[in-house]
Amino acid sequence: MLPALVHDAMAPQQEAAEAAASGDAAPLKLEQFLPYRLNVVASLASQALSCIYSERYGIGVPEWRVLVTLGQYGVMTAKEIGAHSHMHKTKVSRAVAQLEKRKLVSRRTNRADLRESFLSLTAAGRAIYADLAPSALAFTQRLIEVVAPADRLALDRALTQLSECSAALVAEALANSGSVRAACAKPARASGAPAMNSEDDA
Repeated sequence: MLPALVHDAMAPQQEAAEAAASGDAAPLKLEQFLPYRLNVVASLASQALSCIYSERYGIGVPEWRVLVTLGQYGVMTAKEIGAHSHMHKTKVSRAVAQLEKRKLVSRRTNRADLRESFLSLTAAGRAIYADLAPSALAFTQRLIEVVAPADRLALDRALTQLSECSAALVAEALANSGSVRAACAKPARASGAPAMNSEDDA
């Protein structure tokens, strides 16, 4: 009877050891998979950054992107904001509506094309942008400090190259697929980078 009890007690440990051994031998390991690692970095950095603008002004990631994009360029259409910020037009529309409701964004009809409007920050919106900019830049500085100064240019080049390669891979996938689902992931023409629909990214 005792040997059976010992066997039962050891079974979970043995199963765990076997699972670990199986994981080590797996051809694809999630924690080493580059797209996953990039996504983890983006997600964690976004969560930390969002604490700044969410707690201070009660805005989410889409609203943050719209506000910062308009703060940078002054006047843009919703389509241009989507291309620059890599957001789907539905998210841009909802974010603009929320910002308009709070009187942070104003809308002016484009007389040359009545289907679209020119968007810009109101005085209150510009005040938030001016207040948030130093905090966002300070956050970036804290984040980049973990990278040695001598490696920062290499990191910047690597990120640019990865973005360009990712855009090329999206274009290649679209060329080989005529599905509606693939078409929804069409890269933004303004930057050549693939559209990003996750609200977890900054």
